[in-house]
Amino acid sequence: MNNDLNKNISEKERVVLVGIYGADIDKARAEEYISELELLTDTAGGVTVEKILQHKPHPDVSTYVGKGKLQEVKQAMKAQNADIVIFDDDLSPTQARNIEKATEAKVLDRSGLILDIFASRAQTAASKTQVELAQLQYLLPRLTRYWTHLSRQKGGIGTKGPGETQIETDRRLIGRRISVLKKKLEKLDLQRKVQRQGREESLRVALVGYTNAGKSSLMNAITDTSVFAENRLFATLDSTVRRFEIDQEEVLLSDTVGFIRKLPHHLVESFKSTLDEIREADLLLHVVDIASPMKGEYIETVNKTLKELKADDKPAILVFNKIDQISSPQDLADIKREFPGSVLVSATRGIGLDDISAEIKKRVERYYLYRNIVIPITRYHVVSYLHEVAEVEKESYDEDSIRLTCRIHQKHYGKLKELLRKNNATQDVTEHTNGD
Repeated sequence: MNNDLNKNISEKERVVLVGIYGADIDKARAEEYISELELLTDTAGGVTVEKILQHKPHPDVSTYVGKGKLQEVKQAMKAQNADIVIFDDDLSPTQARNIEKATEAKVLDRSGLILDIFASRAQTAASKTQVELAQLQYLLPRLTRYWTHLSRQKGGIGTKGPGETQIETDRRLIGRRISVLKKKLEKLDLQRKVQRQGREESLRVALVGYTNAGKSSLMNAITDTSVFAENRLFATLDSTVRRFEIDQEEVLLSDTVGFIRKLPHHLVESFKSTLDEIREADLLLHVVDIASPMKGEYIETVNKTLKELKADDKPAILVFNKIDQISSPQDLADIKREFPGSVLVSATRGIGLDDISAEIKKRVERYYLYRNIVIPITRYHVVSYLHEVAEVEKESYDEDSIRLTCRIHQKHYGKLKELLRKNNATQDVTEHTNGD
């Protein structure tokens, strides 16, 4: 067994991780961050052989860490026979080039690592296109670094000019490819928009949360289906939609890509169309790993990303997952007191699922109206629409009108009035509140 494990490790890229702590980040938090970087490395298929932290108020502008620490990194890589060094922050092209030159090793930063993971996880045409676009936007300002092999050749005529020419050629090619990918994403976005229009009449709930919080496992538990779930970061890249019912009312539940600290900007931009599931949802289930010591920061990261997506105004329920990993009842009671209205669950053990349904029902009920509506009998297509989107409790007819008592969602009620206006029937309709 151990021989197989050692063989498996030997086949993976051996990685040294580097981070800093100081004025803004204390050592304990920096250790948590580098542990997350280790998880990302594992997800990417590498194995961490050493972690190096330096106390430094701010990153060095030319080498990220100091020159002495950089030599320590080089020695550690040689001692551990490491293939690559990964930094827990984004490196400028200059920093990456200087580190590469000093260590004579492959250098990667946090964004580059996350992009690599996304590239390996992408399955559909949409996610593959989104990842390629983000990768090219990341690569464009770093092109010069990839031509440093020319400087290692002997000098002389012909070694400088062609390199510069090739860089400009590559820039033009990448620029053209970026334009092609953006147009392709626009077409894919239109297709998804048409698909979502067919789901507008149902209640739409989206799962959001920090990566590896257990969103896919929770979707499987709620909907009794089988969505790919794995105890690794970014197990889900593409939005998945499943149906379930609450009191015989259809609910569409969407699983979305997990968020993470310092999510590359280009990646957020590229995945904005996929994340329309979040922006167009009626309600968000914000899933949090209750067992994580970083849960407070994870909640803050998700809220910050939702703001970037212009979805921070959505009603949301905090769902604390993995309560089976908490042994203290007092800790659970503290969470409930600190976050009133939150729900405590274990997706893998099926604990607390009824509480989620009850909380969804309670939150969603606020958006329903009870109305008595009188519609001219000549507008029967409006009555058909009401039967599709509303819960009709009473219906009666007289010579020239149809009277309905119904429970209807605010968004559908707005569409009902718009439909009547388009048919010049506004004056023919009366409404009376029956109680909210």
